Amino acid sequence: MSRHASMFQVDAFTDRRFSGNPAAVVVLERFPDEPLMQAIANENNLAETAFLVKEGNEYRIRWFTPVVEVPLCGHATLASAAVVLERLEPGRSQLVFHSASGPLPVHKTASGYSLNFPARPSAAIEAPRTLLDAIPAPVREVRINAFNYLAILETADQVRQLKPDMAALKKLDRPGVIVSAPGDRSYDFVSRYFAPLKGIPEDPVTGAAHCMLAPYWAERLGKTAFRAFQASARGGEVLCRLLGDRVELTGLCVFYMEGTIQF
Repeated sequence: MSRHASMFQVDAFTDRRFSGNPAAVVVLERFPDEPLMQAIANENNLAETAFLVKEGNEYRIRWFTPVVEVPLCGHATLASAAVVLERLEPGRSQLVFHSASGPLPVHKTASGYSLNFPARPSAAIEAPRTLLDAIPAPVREVRINAFNYLAILETADQVRQLKPDMAALKKLDRPGVIVSAPGDRSYDFVSRYFAPLKGIPEDPVTGAAHCMLAPYWAERLGKTAFRAFQASARGGEVLCRLLGDRVELTGLCVFYMEGTIQF
């Protein structure tokens, strides 16, 4: 017997449809087996599909790319917040998502939805040759943490024009590479994010990447609040603020599709 679930597709970190990062949000009574959630995410063929299950007054959330479950995802959490606060429980202004990365508080603001995520500090390392081979631009600094590499370039234009070698990126011992530089066009910094090992050659706008970017740029720029831009083809703006060992990410969402899936 087939089952049904409500599904929404939302463009996150944008105020314009067809920009930002599209995410699917599937609302369930309980989580099905992981292979089925992975199959749904693969069918959706978006960077992330979020699955929500309500528990009391809060929600449990899981995220899947087309090929793997991930421990944290910013844009699909932002999209999930919009679904809960605009569609499922429109009288609410805040909630908590429980996840593999711990509790993730969200509240509605005049600037959109604000997510409270764990910060991801990084350490400076000597640039691996494989990483330098993958990035055809001068790299001034490389940082690393348990999740990603961060490569710092000289200019925002170098970030915008970069065409990395995806085959070389797949040889690295981290699933993702963030590339960033000081900002232009009134932004504090710009970035892009590449994760071919997760089935995402380039992610349009990546909340979790800013959990690494905010601590780095706080150290570099001597401030804790930033207006950032992820310079993918779709592009998206992220307001981020370092709060000790947490990062606040704020952005807008636009609904694209609402319907029912069968599985």
